[in-house]
Amino acid sequence: MATVRPQRLIQAAGTVVLRPGASEPEVLLVHRKRYDDWSLPKGKLNPGEYLAECAVRETLEETSVAVRLGVPLDLVSYEVGDGLKSVSFWVAEAVRDDGHRPNDEVDKIRWLPVSKAVSKVSYPEDPLVIRQAIAMPATTPFLIARHGKAVPRGDWSAADPIRPLAERGHHQSKLLIDLFHAYGVRKLASSTSTRCIQTLEPYARAEDIRIEGWATLSEEDAEQEPAQVTALMERLVQHTARSGTPFAVCGHRPVLPLMLEAAGISARPLRPSAVMVAHLAADGSTVALEHHRPLL
Repeated sequence: MATVRPQRLIQAAGTVVLRPGASEPEVLLVHRKRYDDWSLPKGKLNPGEYLAECAVRETLEETSVAVRLGVPLDLVSYEVGDGLKSVSFWVAEAVRDDGHRPNDEVDKIRWLPVSKAVSKVSYPEDPLVIRQAIAMPATTPFLIARHGKAVPRGDWSAADPIRPLAERGHHQSKLLIDLFHAYGVRKLASSTSTRCIQTLEPYARAEDIRIEGWATLSEEDAEQEPAQVTALMERLVQHTARSGTPFAVCGHRPVLPLMLEAAGISARPLRPSAVMVAHLAADGSTVALEHHRPLL
């Protein structure tokens, strides 16, 4: 009996970058000289990298256009050689264009109206992804993170609110920098407990953003006044949806069910440094949801 070898999984990520056009939205396409094809910007996942981070990095490397991610799109899978390639796509908007310089991989880029882009691309999956992207409403990312791995309670003799991150937690918090950047986070909030503040500090320093601390989100206050957690989170969600400014908030495992439900997300267990992303419509409703698990 012949042995069936499992297919090698190759993970990749890319974007459908949109901008307003004269009569219809325009889509950013890349031309690869080696294959003489036109496609959406995408590339392989690096070790120790979030897929969302990969999508932003590959888009910048191939086009010199920096983007902010929006709603996730359908996964595209197809066979390549002896493996299966799986590409995660996001809607994206350009936030900076550094001017493309031809290189060995991508020699040309084009902004094309949607109707022309779906005819120009070389692969049958791309028109489907482009049409799906166009159908999506404008959204704002709202991120909810569990703090990174903290020093165990049994190893800490001082007050629990000042219990810090463990070494692993500090590494986890640094890995969140590029994930938050992928969604263009510009406002930060947190429980006032040290381990939550420390989880957001690397990104806050990198982007020069102040962390707004809320005692309401601490384990101690939330246990006494759970309704206040719900009320605060609902205000933060509505403000984020109205302002269009991407937002991230960090909390504790016992408080996260209240935080998630107030953002329209069903309660679920999150590991230390895991992140939920709710893509909010203008009315505060959740259009799409993502769960980013810790890299370590």
